[in-house]
Formats: sequence, C-alpha cells, structure tokens
Amino acid sequence: MKNISLKIDDGIFSDTEKILSKIKKSRNRYINEAIAYYNSYQKRRFLEQKLKAESEMVKNDSLKILKEFEDIDYAD
Repeated sequence: MKNISLKIDDGIFSDTEKILSKIKKSRNRYINEAIAYYNSYQKRRFLEQKLKAESEMVKNDSLKILKEFEDIDYAD
C-alpha cells in the first residue's frame, strides 16, 4: 500500500465523518472504496468515448455498404 497526504474540503470531510459513524467503516477503507468506484466510473467513460469515436469512423462505410446492398436488391 502507498501512503498519501490528502486535503479534503471541510464540508466533504464533515459529511464523510457522519456517514462513517453510521456504517462503522474505517475512513481509510471508505476512501479506498470511493476511489476504486470512481476509477471504475472513469474507465467506463473512457471506453464509451472510444466506442463512440470508433463508431463514427465506421459509420460512413457502413452506410455506403448498406446502400450498395440496397442497390443490388433493386437490380433484380
């Protein structure tokens, strides 16, 4: 494990302490779980952006191929 120094806004710290007193979890464990959750969220956002970009790249080709298939159907 790595040690870090962390500055937290007063309001966030106060809210966190209130929650911790109710759920009986250590501050360290709570912060680790929060960071893990946020990391997972960010990874999903990066994947979403990547998929959108890749989808845009193939969109025009897909439409072109679809048009070609439609033209073949009407040629008969």
